[in-house]
Amino acid sequence: MVIAMKSATLADVIPSQGGGSVTAVTSLDDDVVFVARSYSQRVDVYDAATLTLRGRLTVPGLGLCPSGLAACPQNNCLYAADHLPDRVHRVDLSGSNAVKKWSVASGPRGLSVNSEHNLIVACCYANKLQEYTTHGSLVREICLQAGLTSPWHAIQLSTGDYVVSQCKSRGMVSVVGPDGQVVRSYGQSQTSECPCVAAVTKNDNILVADANNHRIVSFHSWGLTQVLAAGIYWPMVLCLDESRGRIYAGNRDGEVFVYDEVRL
Repeated sequence: MVIAMKSATLADVIPSQGGGSVTAVTSLDDDVVFVARSYSQRVDVYDAATLTLRGRLTVPGLGLCPSGLAACPQNNCLYAADHLPDRVHRVDLSGSNAVKKWSVASGPRGLSVNSEHNLIVACCYANKLQEYTTHGSLVREICLQAGLTSPWHAIQLSTGDYVVSQCKSRGMVSVVGPDGQVVRSYGQSQTSECPCVAAVTKNDNILVADANNHRIVSFHSWGLTQVLAAGIYWPMVLCLDESRGRIYAGNRDGEVFVYDEVRL
């Protein structure tokens, strides 16, 4: 059942910084927001309280279209995915801004950090998920089974399963077991052709940027589908800051819509 009711308040819009679309957004410690845009070859850093630009991180070797960001407070670092070539950059945020990079499977897209403070990489073209330590050592690799293709983003749930969004002609968001098999799916009737980057609450509810339908939706564990925000032009990526009750949604025009008073 879909409840077409908005439960978030548009608080502000972070403007475009030169025309490129937002390709990734993440936050760290309720303090800063990181935004990657196409063709900029950098990561913009915003103050989470004022939403003003603090500065920019230059990541040596970062490609024209960074395809994912994730921040880890435990390791005080920022990860950036780069699919040309296939690699991940790790930026030390302790002050040195030292960068480490390593190769991953083909087509790295969405990134996330799990409860063990390891990095989860959705590898779109290789059709698999990879988990790495913060130093780039491969922990495990999950080959997605029949019916799962083109993974765009993956987040590990508290159960050990993974939420995987797929970017293909019939978009789908699935919960996948550690064996790569589908546990359950949210299909075309509930999302668009391109359900992009997902986020997960502490209660394992799933948020999705529903690009073609210009909205953000949540899938609750008991089966309810709720529209949290609507009227966003092509939201491509999102980030949930649950401590602030806030969602950051980046769109094709390079803007980041900031929603407060999010009730999940």
